Amino acid sequence: MPLGLGRRKKASPLVENEEAEPIRAGLNVPGMDGLDGGGVGLGEGTTQEGLPPPPTSLRPRLIFHTQLAHGSPTGRIEGFSNVRELYTKIGEAFGIAPPEVMFCTLNTHKVDMDKLLGGQIGLEDFIFAHIKGQRKEVEVFKGEDALGLTITDNGAGYAFIKRIREGSVVHQIQVINVGDMIESINGHSLIGCRHYEVAKMLKELPKGKDFVLKMVEPLKAFDMISQRSGGARAGSGTQLGTGKGTLRLRSKGPATVEELPSAFEEKAIEKVDDLLESYMGIRDSELAATMVELGKDKKNPDEFAEALDETLGDFAFPDEFVFDVWGAIGDAKVGRL
Repeated sequence: MPLGLGRRKKASPLVENEEAEPIRAGLNVPGMDGLDGGGVGLGEGTTQEGLPPPPTSLRPRLIFHTQLAHGSPTGRIEGFSNVRELYTKIGEAFGIAPPEVMFCTLNTHKVDMDKLLGGQIGLEDFIFAHIKGQRKEVEVFKGEDALGLTITDNGAGYAFIKRIREGSVVHQIQVINVGDMIESINGHSLIGCRHYEVAKMLKELPKGKDFVLKMVEPLKAFDMISQRSGGARAGSGTQLGTGKGTLRLRSKGPATVEELPSAFEEKAIEKVDDLLESYMGIRDSELAATMVELGKDKKNPDEFAEALDETLGDFAFPDEFVFDVWGAIGDAKVGRL
């Protein structure tokens, strides 16, 4: 049967005497005993349709330690419910404008895409904020259909390079690195664009012609060496958190403490993320997790397709991709992945 898709108390935020080594976040969650097996998620500020977010006083009080990746004192941040609020809190802690934050990594100050902060933060994770560094302009000749780039975004309006395929067009250009934010293509600003929009623009550039990329690289410490490929594939043995739950960051809805993903969910999310890269040139573990959540209880691919259109209609996923995702979720259920 064909898929029926209709495509359409406050201490100073800086802790001067703490060492640069990541210090685990202290937790104080009043009224929420027994959350050792739970985790938390962040959104844009609504709970259910038409309802306001819970008062700040009723939200779990979770304190995270953070540093600027190129070097800084240790700061404490709390009270954020989504990525934009997280960047605002980081800005307040270090006296910088929130738009200066490009992305965050967990438990490492290096530009390690396997440790990129996505949809979840382990309750004991240490946050490193990477801020804007040098701007650069590069002219690229598109000699092949595929440039060899995998694009992701920070959830707050910046798209950047997550992986560069070895031997690809872009791999030959040494000044382009993993972690570089793509500011514009041929003068067209990409600020505010999602990763799939940027990937589509790059794919649609005509073969055999030059184009100009304006980029911003993250400010680096002296020991931070640029990665050309982006490291191992995301999901290959890398897991956020420490077994004490995660803070789940969502594009919509308040932050929630949740249990760590099950073995089935981890396998399915990894496979769906691989399919996103294969079909769309992006990696997005939060998007993959949302798709797995939508599909795990559906009885057939048509129900799954309808759920995707209702929740993620802006992506306009092709039928072939939807069917492959459905198959990946089904294989994970029976342990075939």
